[in-house]
Amino acid sequence: MIQWLSENLATIVVAVIVFAILALVTVKMIRDKKRGKGGCSCGCGGCPHAGTCHTSSKPSQNR
Repeated sequence: MIQWLSENLATIVVAVIVFAILALVTVKMIRDKKRGKGGCSCGCGGCPHAGTCHTSSKPSQNR
């Protein structure tokens, strides 16, 4: 077992680093989504999905 670990240590370290970066990116995306930030950070002016991304809990005043 120790021999296998020593032979594959570089691969294990790289895999742990990649998974850690993936986890950090996922956590940031979830936090941004909860805060109402868009995914592309370009603004919602020209986005065809602008009405569905940032729905508000207030009723619409456009009658």
